Amino acid sequence: MDAALIERAVEPHEEIELDLLLEAIWRHYHYDFRGYSRSSLQRRLLRAQHRFDCASLSELQHRILRDRKAFAELMGFLTIQVSEMFRDPAYFRALREKVIPHLRTYPSLKVWIAGCANGEEFYSLAILFREEGLEDRTIFYCTDISPAALQRAEAGIYSLDHIAHFTENHRRSGGRSSLSDYYTAGYGAAVFDKSLRRRTVFAEHNLASDEVFSEVQLVSSRNVLIYFDRDLQDRALGLFGRSLVRGGFLGLGAKETLRFSGHSDGFADFDIAEKIFRRNHRALMEASRAA
Repeated sequence: MDAALIERAVEPHEEIELDLLLEAIWRHYHYDFRGYSRSSLQRRLLRAQHRFDCASLSELQHRILRDRKAFAELMGFLTIQVSEMFRDPAYFRALREKVIPHLRTYPSLKVWIAGCANGEEFYSLAILFREEGLEDRTIFYCTDISPAALQRAEAGIYSLDHIAHFTENHRRSGGRSSLSDYYTAGYGAAVFDKSLRRRTVFAEHNLASDEVFSEVQLVSSRNVLIYFDRDLQDRALGLFGRSLVRGGFLGLGAKETLRFSGHSDGFADFDIAEKIFRRNHRALMEASRAA
């Protein structure tokens, strides 16, 4: 598609159509995208219009309300599933060298990967925890809004074209073994060892509408908040804060911050360069009482 089409000015009537489409999706399918970044949604939905050969968002709305398979395909446009294993290796090195020593003090651990996409972040953490001897005491919760993404995450199959890059990321993250120890290659794909997910729960969870479901020691939710507006960012950060035990850890993406959030006082900087924060128990309790 012509990039000029994607970047063109949005007409006032298209803003109304977008509102109506998002409301229709929420009311009919119970997926809430109303708090997502408008500019990002407009770009993605314009691509979807061309994919479905629809002249307008109203026509697209008509189509997806009557065709569940079309809506399932539209979800691929509305949700971002681009990631890689050990993305930003310095983040995983910081977890390994600075966070893991604290996690070792717990007899059992729970880790929430919020917005797990196709599973690359989960397998990265599962491998790291195995290498650090914490796998057998850890339960991983992998959640995403997209059922299709969760299926791909649970399958753990990735193109061999990506493995060399994943392997280099793993090495730079401080990996204690070879990444090849964790997958079987064949027919152009790498299938990751199913034992890595033997203590894992894959489940749909919408940060825009669902609530806290467990108490955890680590939340890793990277490059998810950047697609939300300010109100939805605050909601998600509130969920993370309420999920974390006292002194628990939150990892965000390189371009994400707590600085302007209403929940910023609930966290202390732990490794600011790698966007790792620690739950500030006293501040969260005070905020809860004030509310």
